[in-house]
Amino acid sequence: MKLDILAFGAHPDDVELGCGATIAKEVSLGKKVGIVDLTRGELGTRGSAEIRDVEAQNAAKILGVSVRENLAFADGFFINDKKHQIEIIKMIRKFQPEIVLCNAIDDRHIDHGKGSKLVSDACFLSGLMKIETELEGKQQEKWRPNKVYHYIQWKNIEPNFVVDITGFIDKKTEAVLAYKTQFYDPKSNEPETPITSKNFIDSINYRSRDLGRLIGVEYAEGFTTERYVAVENLDKLI
Repeated sequence: MKLDILAFGAHPDDVELGCGATIAKEVSLGKKVGIVDLTRGELGTRGSAEIRDVEAQNAAKILGVSVRENLAFADGFFINDKKHQIEIIKMIRKFQPEIVLCNAIDDRHIDHGKGSKLVSDACFLSGLMKIETELEGKQQEKWRPNKVYHYIQWKNIEPNFVVDITGFIDKKTEAVLAYKTQFYDPKSNEPETPITSKNFIDSINYRSRDLGRLIGVEYAEGFTTERYVAVENLDKLI
């Protein structure tokens, strides 16, 4: 299955929180989008890996993505080495996306920055012919995405560009709340974490509204780039 966009997240729910509305919008425009989670989020304070598996699939259905896979790297302990890069290269070559979305370049959770660099490096290496990979008994062809973008997470990183997500913020929120064990629940007796407060859930809306305000729309999501965003002329992005 060839995808237009492949979104990577260090944990289930990273993609939904970082770029869920953008994904929902792209799906509505007919794009084929997939998600690959690096870990099962097994170190999360609330819930379990098994519960997160179910929640992730429910969120994927809400967003309308074509496929969601999990590489089951060690939550908190995966590193940017050849072993992990090869597994991501296999996914890139399998789905041959034109665009890859991945974690914030720097963030509160150490896995986010690590995941960001790991995926970015793998995107480059995936285009090298002499790196040979095999999946399901078949040799894979080299493939390098045209664009790699990083969504924004906990920290207020200044975006290089923003996407108008007006009309899709409710879909994003619904997908985030599919992770019932992870976020605000006044009836829960489990320990509190930085993401279980009502303020954190509210931030999905008010952060998007603020970015939207800056570009003259209702809501927006921001991204950073690894290279300049080029334009063909003054009124057309490449």
